[in-house]
Amino acid sequence: MLPTLATIAAIAVFVAAGNWQRGRMDDKAALRAQLDAALAAPVAALPATDVDWSAWRYRGVDVEGNYDAARQILIDNKVHAGRTGFHVVTPLDLSDGRAVLVDRGFVAAGATRADLPAAPPPAGTVHVRGRINIPGAYVELSAVPPAGVVWQNVDPARFAAATGKRVLPIVIEQDARDAPADGLVRDWLLPDAGIDKHRIYMMQWYAFAALAAGLWLWFNVRRGGGSDG
Repeated sequence: MLPTLATIAAIAVFVAAGNWQRGRMDDKAALRAQLDAALAAPVAALPATDVDWSAWRYRGVDVEGNYDAARQILIDNKVHAGRTGFHVVTPLDLSDGRAVLVDRGFVAAGATRADLPAAPPPAGTVHVRGRINIPGAYVELSAVPPAGVVWQNVDPARFAAATGKRVLPIVIEQDARDAPADGLVRDWLLPDAGIDKHRIYMMQWYAFAALAAGLWLWFNVRRGGGSDG
């Protein structure tokens, strides 16, 4: 009986893991389809009223405003081309009175943790072209909003709570085209990154489940006449 129960438990775990990988694969495929549709749409202005921002994800937009350099933050633990660094996120005060966070790109870290990179935004009124993204879920050990310049994650709601500056619940990832020559790298991750990896892992977990079932059949049906021995 014990080997049978262990086999059932193992199969359940393997199938659950395979289903999770399949779900992640399907989610990324759906996001890629949304990106393709957004790329086919013309660049637009931000909608003037509250909308379902999830429907605007990856949509290209062109906005105008002034950067709030005093409230700029650095998002830690970013990597590009093997180099560690930060994403530079700056609030942009729009001409219509609203504000939105702009991810201006990647900057490499300094020689030490205390040597933070300087990446001041352009002064005056600017046009920013980029794509809308919606920050995903994350886990942090502390629920207290960060007080300094370096943050672990970008979160418009926490940004508003920490700074007192209300911003839209989105982030604009600035397009490399038409961007200033400020040394920042604007090479955004595609939402389909990892689809093949999830497919491979899914098949591996399902294969483990099939192997466990096959071994049980081999030892209990063919050799033991259906008993557990």
